[in-house]
Amino acid sequence: MSRPEIVTFGCRLNTVESESMRRLAEEAGVTDAVIINTCAVTAEAVRQARQAIRRARRDNPSARIIVTGCAAQTEPGTFAAMPEVDLVIGNGEKLRRETYAGLGLETQEKVRVNDIMELSETGAHLIEGFEGRARAFVQVQNGCDHRCTFCIIPFGRGPSRSVPMGAVVDQVRRLVANGYREVVLTGVDLTSYGSDLPGAPRLGTLVRAILRHVPELGRLRLSSIDSIEADDDLMRALAEEERLMPHLHLSLQAGDDMILKRMKRRHSRAQSVAFCETVRRLRPDTVFGADLIAGFPTETDAMFENTRAIITDCGLTHLHVFPFSPRAGTPAARMPQLDRALVRERAARLRAEGEAALIRHLDGEVGCERHVLVETGETGRTEHFTPVRFDGPAEPGAIVRARVTGHDGRRLTAVAA
Repeated sequence: MSRPEIVTFGCRLNTVESESMRRLAEEAGVTDAVIINTCAVTAEAVRQARQAIRRARRDNPSARIIVTGCAAQTEPGTFAAMPEVDLVIGNGEKLRRETYAGLGLETQEKVRVNDIMELSETGAHLIEGFEGRARAFVQVQNGCDHRCTFCIIPFGRGPSRSVPMGAVVDQVRRLVANGYREVVLTGVDLTSYGSDLPGAPRLGTLVRAILRHVPELGRLRLSSIDSIEADDDLMRALAEEERLMPHLHLSLQAGDDMILKRMKRRHSRAQSVAFCETVRRLRPDTVFGADLIAGFPTETDAMFENTRAIITDCGLTHLHVFPFSPRAGTPAARMPQLDRALVRERAARLRAEGEAALIRHLDGEVGCERHVLVETGETGRTEHFTPVRFDGPAEPGAIVRARVTGHDGRRLTAVAA
């Protein structure tokens, strides 16, 4: 093994951080190592990480197995107890140069996880590119100050911290100079951006600064946002900036007001619907995705129906459906739980509704002309993040004009125009 292998789970922010870890490890001369960057959002994510660790040991019997990420931060003992694991490092340690410089020290303790709540700032990741990816991700924010009752992530990521605007613009400029046509802004709570910076700039301010100062950037995209935090500048940017992609992924979680209250979310059902209506008025072709949780504790049939109906009421297209997974240490884990079979059944119903909504969207795209970012030789994504398969090869990383000829129920088919 001539270079460290990185195995990444979870969100786009982890993808950004994995690239930083790869660079730091290589600079420190770390070679014979497998670094598992874990996710803690569900119990299933932790199970998959443990499975990947065992597989990594089988495939690399002499390699150093290093575990990091949110699950390593929130439950380091779980991974330290695994005989396959050589070292557990926390989210605060995984992006520090000295962590990797010291990996060869045999006296090093097995667990290096400090209090994430002590972190007060987030620096820009100076990344030149992303292995095997046509689009680049830029971290602009980390951590979360909210306490949704189902979520363990604030304890894995710490308080909300923002990257200064100038550093973000410089990183975007660097990536564009290296050939990336599309950049995605990422964060744990993206729309809280700037509250900790001098002058408290908002996410919309950052978006407009990037588009103004990096005119050669082809496309700018946002990862998941919290609609209740969307600022006026962001709404104006959606209306006026063609290079800001007309696709928003919303952290909705539920469509019933009582469940939202028990989740300790800060929006109501009506506010979610109103937000989508407002955005469509400003940018009529906007396509929405959303996260939805099925089977939250105390959810009745009527409450579930309200969540199911919000798919239509908000006009959602790309769904991420999560069957509720109790996470130890969260208030929701202590609430009256639903039968697991019922949770799975409700999740399946939401996914079926999502598949039907996607097909309606795909049907409406047939005959349209779209600009597609090519991800591989034959696949890509439209402005609306809709997956596309071409009828012939195209250059990865290029943005090509394409005419949609049909779909297979999951992605569009298209020919280069």
